[in-house]
Amino acid sequence: MSTVAVSATPPTPIAIDASKTAGAPIKKKPYPFWLGGVAATIAASITHPLDLTKVRLQASGDKRMVDSIRKTVRTAGVRGLFDGISGTWLRQMSYSMCRFWAYDESKKLIGAGKDAPAWKLAAAGSMAGGIAGFVGNPGEIVMVRLQGDFAKPPEQRFNYKHCFDALFRMVREEGVSSLARGVGPNVFRAILMNASQLASYDFFKAELLKTKYFEDNIGCHFTASFAAGTVATTVCSPADVLKSRIMNASGPGSNSTLAVIRQSMAKEGPMFMFKGWVPAWTRLQPTTILIFLTLEQLKNLVDVSRKSGFDFL
Repeated sequence: MSTVAVSATPPTPIAIDASKTAGAPIKKKPYPFWLGGVAATIAASITHPLDLTKVRLQASGDKRMVDSIRKTVRTAGVRGLFDGISGTWLRQMSYSMCRFWAYDESKKLIGAGKDAPAWKLAAAGSMAGGIAGFVGNPGEIVMVRLQGDFAKPPEQRFNYKHCFDALFRMVREEGVSSLARGVGPNVFRAILMNASQLASYDFFKAELLKTKYFEDNIGCHFTASFAAGTVATTVCSPADVLKSRIMNASGPGSNSTLAVIRQSMAKEGPMFMFKGWVPAWTRLQPTTILIFLTLEQLKNLVDVSRKSGFDFL
């Protein structure tokens, strides 16, 4: 009878190449889509008095920023510098939230990664601007009207109580189509804004990080956002002026872009397109800086929360 020898040595385990598993990149969970809207709302609340002055300069006969601020304080007190802030919140939580979300999605769609060329970033910004400009148009109209109301004579004022009262009354008194007033210039301006502001920030940030002088910290974020704000102000000024004048008007024929251009050219000349550039830059510059600094800090907060086990963000 034959016997089978059994080895006491345990079988050798199959070797696993740790480099193949450890080296595989873990896909990072995307940030909440509403993060950009929250950052923009915080920034716009801080800079609201400057935005209010810019709109009143563009829509009224005021000539100087300081004179316009003094006029507001004289007629409505310091509180008057925050007229229409509910319209600003509505606009940021519709337009801005949509544009940041659409920008990230557009970058994925066209393959604009971390070191993407400027034209790809601008293309993604343009796509985001087109979408957000259309979606946020009602909020844009409400914001402009609420901010510009007290600059008008009492008999010409809309006298809206808040942003929702403005929306309801616009639909009831002017029809649903009033929500699309000035949508062409607004979408055009949004395309310019996002192609210049969002794309410029990403581009400048990437270029700064390639140098030996900057790291991914608040100094880099500040410098990139400062440059992006200047670019965006210059690029967007003509469309911004037209948008404010059309949206702040009422009555038949007042929503024609060509009519507004003809009237403004006849009264003020071609430089009307850059009227309010200084307050626009003064407003957009700190707003741009605050938006991106706040957004970067909110992203850091989300990262810290996720590391601590709070995966709901």
